[in-house]
Amino acid sequence: MPELPEVEVVRRGLEGWVAGRTILEVDVLDPRSVRRHGLGAEDFIGNLTGATVLDVVRRGKFLWLPLRGEDAPADAAPTVALVAHLGMSGQLLMQDASVPDEKHLKVRLRLSHREDAPEELRFVDQRIFGGLFLDDLVPTDDGLPGGESASAAPLVAAAASHIARDPLDPAFSFELFYRRLRRRTGLKRALLDQGLVSGIGNIYADEALWAAKLHFARATDTLRRAEAERVVDAAREVMLRALAAGGTSFDSLYVNVNGASGYFERSLNAYGRAGQPCPRCVEEGRAAEGKGGIIRRDSFMNRSSYTCPVCQPRPRNGRW
Repeated sequence: MPELPEVEVVRRGLEGWVAGRTILEVDVLDPRSVRRHGLGAEDFIGNLTGATVLDVVRRGKFLWLPLRGEDAPADAAPTVALVAHLGMSGQLLMQDASVPDEKHLKVRLRLSHREDAPEELRFVDQRIFGGLFLDDLVPTDDGLPGGESASAAPLVAAAASHIARDPLDPAFSFELFYRRLRRRTGLKRALLDQGLVSGIGNIYADEALWAAKLHFARATDTLRRAEAERVVDAAREVMLRALAAGGTSFDSLYVNVNGASGYFERSLNAYGRAGQPCPRCVEEGRAAEGKGGIIRRDSFMNRSSYTCPVCQPRPRNGRW
């Protein structure tokens, strides 16, 4: 599933192509991909047609496009947004109209003309776990920008208003995170809790914990402040590196708006490396001395966790 860096790559790509353009025509080829729009496909089409995209915003893994209605004043604050959830395999692609439809094309938006810009925004989804829907924009609780965007408006899509800010958000509060983290649970379980900190999925949680030298089962109420800061800093650093690499693509299901795959998979230190020597143990010479760790895989919440048993020793009284 795309995580924060992958969704941010898509957001940045869309921002340059769609902001300021009007939606001229909407085709819903598979109503299942707009099932979250409770009033149905016809209402979805009717409300989108003629609307102008004002911005592209992300909080965690939620992505939304604030809209100005066809008859709304030019200076009116947006009240509605087109929300995109990529799910397991959703893709938002910018394509010229001459490009043949993708096999799993679900929704097509034809945009107003812009020189040297593709005419269409297409939503492609092989597994149909993702989707598009219209949602109200509501004020943020703290009066700060709703998420990563160019406009920095203090508005958030209602569907995303319940999730916490992510480590890349300038308004992310470590103090609030640390205060809530003190509830007794396992560290990785806490990192995956979108109400505590958003955008950190399974891959980047494992990479951040490896970088911070902390085990996924460490009880959060035993974490010292410096350790909590270390894991947040590690999560931020690993996601920034992933963002610079275009995200992580294990298959063709995640691509950016131009259809290109990310290549951060080549830089993963722990995730998916079961049975391989720990890169840090190799770099620091422990492997050569026969004291290095071999990355191990443990079952965790119907997923997998990857750790180095030397760098990230299992706590005696861990919490899974």
